[in-house]
Amino acid sequence: MRGVIELRDIGFRYDEQEVLRAVDLTLDEGELVLVSGRTGVGKSTLLGVVTGLVPRFSGGVLSGDVLLDGASIVEQPPRERAHLVGYVGQDPLAGFVADTVEEELAYGMEQLGTAPETMRRRVEETLDLLGIADLRARDLRTLSGGQQQRVAIGSVLTTHPRVLVLDEPTSALDPTAAEDVLATITRLVHDLGLTVLLAEHRLERVVPFADRIALVTGDGTVRVDEPRSVLADSPVAPPLVDLGRLARWDPLPLTVRDARREARSLPDLAPPEPAPARESRPVLVARGVTVVHGALVAVREVDLTLSAGHVTVLMGRNGSGKSSLIWALQGTGRRRSGSIDVDGDDPGELAPAERRTHVGLVPQTAADLLYLESVAEECAAADEGAEAPSGTCRGLLDRLAPGIDTDLHPRDLSEGQRLALALAIVLTARPPVLLLDEPTRGLDYAGKAELARIVADLAADGRAVLLATHDVEFAAHVADDVVVLAEGEVVSSGPPRRVLAESPSFAPQVTKVLGPPWLVVEEVAAALEEVRR
Repeated sequence: MRGVIELRDIGFRYDEQEVLRAVDLTLDEGELVLVSGRTGVGKSTLLGVVTGLVPRFSGGVLSGDVLLDGASIVEQPPRERAHLVGYVGQDPLAGFVADTVEEELAYGMEQLGTAPETMRRRVEETLDLLGIADLRARDLRTLSGGQQQRVAIGSVLTTHPRVLVLDEPTSALDPTAAEDVLATITRLVHDLGLTVLLAEHRLERVVPFADRIALVTGDGTVRVDEPRSVLADSPVAPPLVDLGRLARWDPLPLTVRDARREARSLPDLAPPEPAPARESRPVLVARGVTVVHGALVAVREVDLTLSAGHVTVLMGRNGSGKSSLIWALQGTGRRRSGSIDVDGDDPGELAPAERRTHVGLVPQTAADLLYLESVAEECAAADEGAEAPSGTCRGLLDRLAPGIDTDLHPRDLSEGQRLALALAIVLTARPPVLLLDEPTRGLDYAGKAELARIVADLAADGRAVLLATHDVEFAAHVADDVVVLAEGEVVSSGPPRRVLAESPSFAPQVTKVLGPPWLVVEEVAAALEEVRR
């Protein structure tokens, strides 16, 4: 293969913090390289060096060289390399500039002065390539998350870039939409010879498609190798790889199919016992909740009970009504009909300050909760507002994303770090009901494990927790109950061992390999320990 992009001895320093050090990376034509690493370790910075956004729009000092087809582009501004290096960020909707799909696909070419007849041909080619021809006249705001992601990729592809850079392309997508987007990206790599550099925390989704992994380490260096070599001892690994390490399978399985074949070698294992039923007090009771947005019925006659000490996970494809339901339960979202009771009060009838003492909510866009000039100020304000001991918020933050500089402005944090800060702020108030909308977005496996422990602690203290998530692996770890929405209605509910196994889309990797009632690697580890005694 021929090298398209080369990073030579790249270093990046932000103030006194060394983010990247002595990074050498060559991206070959027609390959997909997955960038992995802990939250805040520098993955987005590495992508920004390739696109030119770092240091031009981030500040900091960059050293080393970036070459495209052997020519240095390190001094070339992003606009002058945009037709060669395409970039799609974590939030595609935030990057849209037009109103309809067709207009968005044409916009980049208009800025490059592409001839009208060429623009028309490329728009049609891209619509067909991505399977979105039926969406050409749709308003971008009415599309599902998966559709928006494909349009964002298409708007870059129409300029015919050599390299496509993607930052967390599946973080906001349900499992089926994520598979569709990744299948599209893989087709571009294999059929068109496009080079793709992709950062992602949910490795279980992307590892089967990756040619190599670039692991960004804590000291700023980057280790690059084929997936099995990197994952053999990587601190971040998907459940399938953890299962392979535990069972000592060689080679490590990277797909469910490979793991199912290896699983035949496992001894007979005693299946996990179902969790005993617990008596608990209902804290939030919703009856007949209906939410309407214009002509769209987003939530239809939903009944839901959240009980003290229980963690309920809300799942469903993009656009199924999860966020609309959560905002209605919090009291800010308007509902057409239905009742909501939290310890005798309707949150929708309370003033904002009093509402926060009943129901805490972390929205999908965590930055909406951040308004002060530094992390330290945000944490101090959270402690004061919740009348909590000084350092409570900071302690929670360190459990979720350790080592964040308290002097940093919240906008200078990574996506995962901002989410961790917003979570810490809301958790500091310890309301009896906690609502979390996609709380694992931007968190690595270690961060999610800490979040799971915090959620378990809150439940143990008698809080009722509702999490809306597309992250089936996280759901398998934390859920006492699972509720699945489709078209605004509840289509399935019950214990996770039943509900998650009912649909292949929502089954965790361990369930796909070993079947129900297995959910997580820790259960297999305990069973193997019994056998080996």
